[in-house]
Amino acid sequence: MTNTETGSVTGTKDKNYNIIWFTEACLSNALRLETYIADAERDGDSELADFFRRAQGESRKGAEQAKGMLAARL
Repeated sequence: MTNTETGSVTGTKDKNYNIIWFTEACLSNALRLETYIADAERDGDSELADFFRRAQGESRKGAEQAKGMLAARL
């Protein structure tokens, strides 16, 4: 870990950059899980498809929470 703010490089304070990154990661994960759900369904594995659906829901939830935090800070 670094104690130096790197916002001078990115133009965005680290804490805000971190929220932006987290939001993108959650949204990207939700999209990727759509493929995993389809793969599991194609193989007839409803247990795995349901697992991925729950994970996808959590990713969406994380993205929504992060978007709210980001909006309040920018």
